[in-house]
Amino acid sequence: MTFQDFNLKQPIMKAIEEAGFKEPSPVQKEAIPLVLQGKDVVAQAHTGTGKTAAFGLPVLNMLELNGEVEALVIVPTRELATQVSDEIFKLGKFLGIRTATVYGGSSYSRQLKHIENASIVVATPGRLLDLLKSGKIELNPTFVVLDEADEMLDMGFLDDIKEIFEFLPSNRQTMLFSATMPNEIKELARKILFNPEFISITKNEITNVNIKQYYYVIDEHERDEALIRLLDYKSPAKSIIFCRMKKEVDRLADFLNAQGYNAKGLHGDMQQRQREEVIRGFKKGNLEILIATDVAARGLDISDVSHVFNYHLPFDSESYVHRIGRTGRAGREGIAVSIVTPHEFKALLRIQKNVGSSLVNKEVPSAKDVSSKKQSSLVESIKEQEVNTEAIELVEALKAEYDISEIAFKLASVVAQNHKVKGSNKIGKSKKEIEWLIKEFVKQKSHSGRGRGHQKRFNRGGQRQRRR
Repeated sequence: MTFQDFNLKQPIMKAIEEAGFKEPSPVQKEAIPLVLQGKDVVAQAHTGTGKTAAFGLPVLNMLELNGEVEALVIVPTRELATQVSDEIFKLGKFLGIRTATVYGGSSYSRQLKHIENASIVVATPGRLLDLLKSGKIELNPTFVVLDEADEMLDMGFLDDIKEIFEFLPSNRQTMLFSATMPNEIKELARKILFNPEFISITKNEITNVNIKQYYYVIDEHERDEALIRLLDYKSPAKSIIFCRMKKEVDRLADFLNAQGYNAKGLHGDMQQRQREEVIRGFKKGNLEILIATDVAARGLDISDVSHVFNYHLPFDSESYVHRIGRTGRAGREGIAVSIVTPHEFKALLRIQKNVGSSLVNKEVPSAKDVSSKKQSSLVESIKEQEVNTEAIELVEALKAEYDISEIAFKLASVVAQNHKVKGSNKIGKSKKEIEWLIKEFVKQKSHSGRGRGHQKRFNRGGQRQRRR
């Protein structure tokens, strides 16, 4: 099956082609025809299976573009709201659609203005309910999507969701997507959907079994140093480093080149010719490190990438799956490395849960570890090195002044100088510290409770924050 089989509008097909989508994923194959038929849908599918396009494409195809908000997508987090909004906008850009992203912590007036001009609103439950209850907005969407429903249950949003649906029209088409189907979600589906079709795309692991996944816990100020240490220790033949923002890509490219690495950035602000040149150089092996944003790397198909590094964790699990899928291709083994701070444990555990695979915690190698590994590698290289004429002439010239042992020591010193390990001996948290941090986070989470009004919520800095 191809996307052509769905008979979508030509502007949508143009966006699909530009996005680099080759063929529909299993959830897209099953969901898109049902949504196009006007049916309510309950889909059980893990993150990373292409859910956004599964509901986004058919909804975009059916919009009347009448100047009203025709579709509402409800998601658990502001990060996912931004991600979903961006993807839907890109898929619908040749239709001329506008999206509005609604979440707590941002200006009411600006969001209200965006809603006035939007065809599709992507919102988190707390802020959306506030706007509806206060009468600041009235929505009569034809299409309503509840995405990551089980995540919203875990975050204590279930009562909010039920209340939100009291403000929505009954003659709507509703879609519910969830990685798991606990009883509370099944009960919710019975209440808000009409005679739905059920789809189940189950996989024990979405990610390639050939990819080993590790994470290293550091303090924020150690991030650059940790990356250098891991690059030195792992010596990747060809690697991609993922960043969240374009400016981060540019800064990191400059930083790594200053450290002697052959690295180039790839992001959406670059001209198409520049992007093609960078990708071509990376494919040919003229470039050892590619630093990219998620959008820039979409559709990249390079079979010999040995390592993927997450300089920062992505905002959502689907991006994580996409990122690490750049390695371990064509039957090869791949390694995925994530650099995280203790404040990112929540995102890390959510990714691990949604993706359904295990990420192993490791200590950042010490300078001594790297030095020892480099020395072993150097010894093997010297053993395998054939003696050439230039080397013989050099040693003969030196023998006039030094004995053979001193020549050997001097030459070894020159070589060793080029393999000197930079940075602090110890970077990041030890295994014991990581285990303690995980226990503390789990304990904190178990005490947080559920439900609007009494749930303790924590921001990325680990500080308690008010419900939005």
